[in-house]
Amino acid sequence: MSAYGAIPKPSSLSSPLAPTAWKVKSKSTDGALSKFVIMYHLTLSSASTPARDGLVSFMADEFADEVERGDTYPQEPLAGERLSREAFEGYYFAADVMIGFRASVEDLQRWDVNASEVLEEAGTKVDLDLDVVADNRKWKDCVAGFYYIKPNYPGRSSHICNAGFVVPFASRGHGFAHILARSYLHYAPQLGYLASVFNLVYVNNEASIRLWETLNFTKAGRIPRAGRLRRKDGQGEEYVDAWVYYKSFETDLETEPKPDGEVNG
Repeated sequence: MSAYGAIPKPSSLSSPLAPTAWKVKSKSTDGALSKFVIMYHLTLSSASTPARDGLVSFMADEFADEVERGDTYPQEPLAGERLSREAFEGYYFAADVMIGFRASVEDLQRWDVNASEVLEEAGTKVDLDLDVVADNRKWKDCVAGFYYIKPNYPGRSSHICNAGFVVPFASRGHGFAHILARSYLHYAPQLGYLASVFNLVYVNNEASIRLWETLNFTKAGRIPRAGRLRRKDGQGEEYVDAWVYYKSFETDLETEPKPDGEVNG
């Protein structure tokens, strides 16, 4: 429930948005590191098929872990409790969810995808089934990250969206957050949104600040003492200011790099 009451879910698309492949820009020299991310559009129903057993539970656990760390999301379960799967589903799957899967050059070759056609700055459409990409791997070994996209406001301002991102702890440090953010700029306009607002980017979250400013989000304001967060040294809590970030998608639609076309698998 928001300050405006319940914000209705936007009209559903007749079919999910097309999956896209993204090249990961990484400084790592680890040859075994996944170099690509394949993004998919999920609903709670499509995430809960027998072939995807445990996926929603994995996502719920990762989100609950992030909330428990107490330094990025404002949610705070009651003392001694953990965010439930039901609470996760109600919050995260209230609208659209995107999920990314790790892939290597060898994976793309097996799926008949030309890796040289996959771009860093614009997603390349691919004809690949999610279950093929997951390839019976454990979810912790293949999920690069996920995020929701939902209206930030109701009614006459519902063209402005908001998103919440999770990179599983095991997938951090590989450049996946940048891919998730870029894919957000790709998918949100396709869902009909014209702009994005992030209400609470805490000022001590240097990685997020750097990421959004790299992608030309602008600071719309600063909220004093916006969050009571756990201190990074583990010594109690402290009040932290937060930035509000804004970006229009209409400018991006005019300047966004165009992919070379669809790559069939």
